Amino acid sequence: MSGGLLKALRSDSYVELSQYRDQHFRGDNEEQEKLLKKSCTLYVGNLSFYTTEEQIYELFSKSGDIKKIIMGLDKMKKTACGFCFVEYYSRADAENAMRYINGTRLDDRIIRTDWDAGFKEGRQYGRGRSGGQVRDEYRQDYDAGRGGYGKLAQNQAVQPLLPPNSRTCAGCLGGTAVERLPSAQGVIPAL
Repeated sequence: MSGGLLKALRSDSYVELSQYRDQHFRGDNEEQEKLLKKSCTLYVGNLSFYTTEEQIYELFSKSGDIKKIIMGLDKMKKTACGFCFVEYYSRADAENAMRYINGTRLDDRIIRTDWDAGFKEGRQYGRGRSGGQVRDEYRQDYDAGRGGYGKLAQNQAVQPLLPPNSRTCAGCLGGTAVERLPSAQGVIPAL
């Protein structure tokens, strides 16, 4: 058999490295690649904000012995924000999770797993401006499992309530506009 055919037969697309690389990794691409290839840690994404550590443990322990689970937290509220890290004792167990758990359903959501170069303190916090994940900042659709509408969509939904030339007062109605357009006289703004 040719070398190319043997390589294709040995290939396991489920455990190969994806194109994603952590932009905040401290080191060069070559170092990150090396760590990813020997890592026992997985990033797990698209979790519901209501998925518990126990549910993650129950599912991911089916592929091997788990060393540690680190839940992703909103950096402002310190509540779950839809991701976690699962660290296994062995690479083989982590590979099994990549093969058999990636793309499965947990808490009515299709979860995704990817290799992680290894958990470092501070990475458990969301990187979005509002404290959660960046992807939840820009989401336009309603997703009950991830806190409703995206943060920017929520802010845009509130802005039409404010007249274009209105001013806000920090002490007045919690910062709500207190001046109204003539056509809106007598209408109390929704809070």
